[in-house]
Amino acid sequence: MNHRHLLLPLAVATVLLSLSACRKEPTPEPAPAAAQPGPAAETADEFVARVNAELKAAYPEQTSAQWLSSTFINDDSQRIAAKTNERSLAQLNQWIEQAKAYDGAPMSAASRRALDMLKLMTAMPAPRDPKKLAELTEIAARMEGMYGAGTYCSGEGDAKKCRQLGELEDVLRSSRDYDAQLEAWQGWHTIAKPMRQDYVRFVELVNQGSREMGFADTGAMWRSGYDMPADEFAAETDRLWSQVQPLYEQLHCYTRDKLAQAYGVERGQVGGGLLPAHLMGNMWQQDWGNLWDILEPYKGVGSLDITATLEKQYQQALGAAERKRGPGASVQARFEAQREAQLAVAKQMTERAQDFYTSLNMPKLPDGYWAKTQFIKPLDRDVVCHASAWDMNMGGADGKSPDVRTKMCIKPNEEDFTTIYHELGHVYYYLAYNHQPPIFQGGANDGFHEAIGDTIVLAMTPKYLESIGLVDGQAQSQQALINAQMRMALAKVAFLPFGLMIDRWRWGVFDGSITPDHYNQAWWELKAKYQGVAPATPRGEEFFDPGAKYHVPGNTPYTRYFLSHILQFQFYKSLCEAAGQTGPLYDCTFYGDPEAGRKFWTMLQHGSSQPWQATLKELTGSEQIDGGAVLEYFAPLQEWLKQQNAGKQCGWDAAPAPAATQQPPAGRH
Repeated sequence: MNHRHLLLPLAVATVLLSLSACRKEPTPEPAPAAAQPGPAAETADEFVARVNAELKAAYPEQTSAQWLSSTFINDDSQRIAAKTNERSLAQLNQWIEQAKAYDGAPMSAASRRALDMLKLMTAMPAPRDPKKLAELTEIAARMEGMYGAGTYCSGEGDAKKCRQLGELEDVLRSSRDYDAQLEAWQGWHTIAKPMRQDYVRFVELVNQGSREMGFADTGAMWRSGYDMPADEFAAETDRLWSQVQPLYEQLHCYTRDKLAQAYGVERGQVGGGLLPAHLMGNMWQQDWGNLWDILEPYKGVGSLDITATLEKQYQQALGAAERKRGPGASVQARFEAQREAQLAVAKQMTERAQDFYTSLNMPKLPDGYWAKTQFIKPLDRDVVCHASAWDMNMGGADGKSPDVRTKMCIKPNEEDFTTIYHELGHVYYYLAYNHQPPIFQGGANDGFHEAIGDTIVLAMTPKYLESIGLVDGQAQSQQALINAQMRMALAKVAFLPFGLMIDRWRWGVFDGSITPDHYNQAWWELKAKYQGVAPATPRGEEFFDPGAKYHVPGNTPYTRYFLSHILQFQFYKSLCEAAGQTGPLYDCTFYGDPEAGRKFWTMLQHGSSQPWQATLKELTGSEQIDGGAVLEYFAPLQEWLKQQNAGKQCGWDAAPAPAATQQPPAGRH
């Protein structure tokens, strides 16, 4: 799974920092002074109504500035984004200060909830001091710009070769050359080194902002956004991890054995049984699906090679584009044909994803979506390719239709295909709750927002993929089942510990238990502890490896993704039951089922207008997030993995930190 997300750190996240990590959610510029009467002139309900009105009125200008900062990266767009960010956070601070006047005042229940949420409307709490606020927003824009423009160059002179993230990811995805993979992985991580000092200062500034709001630090503020005490929330994530950890450990054991077979024991693992970071097919080891050629349990059984089919569709589109230009076309004409084919297939993949949602009686995407979305990477500028979904105008105003978009650099492969289904989950959430007051236009909690599209991905069963022509007819056999389950586990189960460790690192950074002189060491200690992953070569404090993952410089809270990987299975089970599914959970697709669609849409419409526990209970019957549906879904695979791992030494030694002790393997470094 592509863990896609919040683009400028100010993103207004309504309750629980809940707005999609795939989009930017700015607060508005302050209205003219005459339009902003002080609290004494308003009741609490009137104050909340004013905040909602001002937020919606200013919203399009804010999102436009941030869209430009991600799709036209240059000094000008970063300056505009930083200044709008600065004004937005100043306005938010003003609202929070004004809200204090209503402590204990009579008001509606909805207004009380809105005021409680006001302090949690940004993942980037800003100091009140105008100079420090301006400094914070400049740093935020600069770090995102560094990430988006990140380029690794090797060689000299005519042999010099420069590559950005997408090209380096292609190496990890498809190459099985150990040295080439290591160079690509190390190369991308060089882009984060210049961020380090900015990030140290960033932490100081957001912590000051958090303390001024009454929180101990920014991590405590983030954890306070879940309709429960912050300490209880941290314990809840520990409980959920304990439920699913045994399944992950079995997958880890199987994977390590296969890597040892493919690369040799010396290179296939690091230290005390840890997985080498650069061999996992993904820059951050969060999705192992690109290792299918190594990890496929039964070769060719129930073929699920979606990428091959998509590539074939691209070649067909390319052939059609070239025929339009005739024989003997110029180099320029052939290049234009390639771009035309890339865009055509990207739109075709998106239309296929839309079809799943409309099969549930959800509306078609607005026409403006197709006109304004970034489907493929532009040629003439730097952009943030990290997939994201955007609500530009909170459902429209003055008769305007909703302006929703996605931003991707789509390629014809399975990872991007499923990412589109995920991103459209955010878009349909926006469309469903756009009738809510602006402060309630967010997910029930931020994990909900991430889980919507992934619930649809779970319903992309082999049967569904066959029905839309992406895979061949599926023979019903135990081997085909294990292959299908492994394919899903490499995205879903492999991700779980990664979903925890990023915020475990940041919570430590924010509370001071991880100091700047140990940033990188602590990062790799947590990677080892939770993921059982290590770098193949030493990574000292001259590096800033956390910054090579978008969500760190982008300041996107990440525990939402861990929650979503539990919640999506609960949602999926409930929707399968609504569709009358009676067989095994893993065999269910609710594609085309109106009752499942009705139940799903009803949940989406609540937005963040009520505690997430109430919204969860309406859909699932339970107020508690629970990993039971994950284990039920993967029960056949877990049993199979135990058989495969019988007699092997599973588990790993996470200490001492491999980044500090591991010696380089043979080969080029």
